[in-house]
Amino acid sequence: ATFLVLGEGAAIVALLFEAFFVDETMVDVFDAVLINEGLENLVARKRLLKPAEGGEGGGRGRDPVKRLGKPERPAIYAPFSFRQILEFVVLLPLNLIPVAGTPIFLVLTGYRAGPFHHWRYFNLLGFSKKERKAYIKRKQLKYTWFGTSSLLLQLVPVLSMLFLLTTATGSALWVVKLEEARRAHRGAGDHGNNNNDDAAGGGGDGDGNRELPPPYVDDGDVV
Repeated sequence: ATFLVLGEGAAIVALLFEAFFVDETMVDVFDAVLINEGLENLVARKRLLKPAEGGEGGGRGRDPVKRLGKPERPAIYAPFSFRQILEFVVLLPLNLIPVAGTPIFLVLTGYRAGPFHHWRYFNLLGFSKKERKAYIKRKQLKYTWFGTSSLLLQLVPVLSMLFLLTTATGSALWVVKLEEARRAHRGAGDHGNNNNDDAAGGGGDGDGNRELPPPYVDDGDVV
């Protein structure tokens, strides 16, 4: 019953707070973490970035947050999904089942929610719907775990809104590891075969072995 009540509260928070108020902030957090970890070239595909040093802003320095310029529109961290909210509400009664009910509820909702936390990443890579589904399928177990963990954090009273932002940070740090692995694998492949594609987004275990779109440019804006 406790999880049922907390779950209802989490559904309201997710619907009102995340979807309408902080999605843009979560995009900023996600992008800033990537820049801080050396993946600014990836972020630049969909967002204008200010110079790391110099310029009239002088004080910007290397602060990744201050380097964030205008994003491509729409810039979405996780799209609003009525289906996800509906499934969340429909599955809430599972919490009334003794012992096993709550874990089942968390896993089932995490299965759906997990991939949404990398929606921004898929957008930066320029994935088509087909490519996105194939990528998620290969990593579904990890996405389910991540989604379950993030949902559990959102069930914490009062702190649930804060955990929305820390989850965005965690998903970005996961991307850093994915990109390191993909690029290392690609580098090994290039070393063994000089005819391999030298595209920025290539390589990995088949994840995103494709050329990324060019950096985002917003006509009329001077960075």
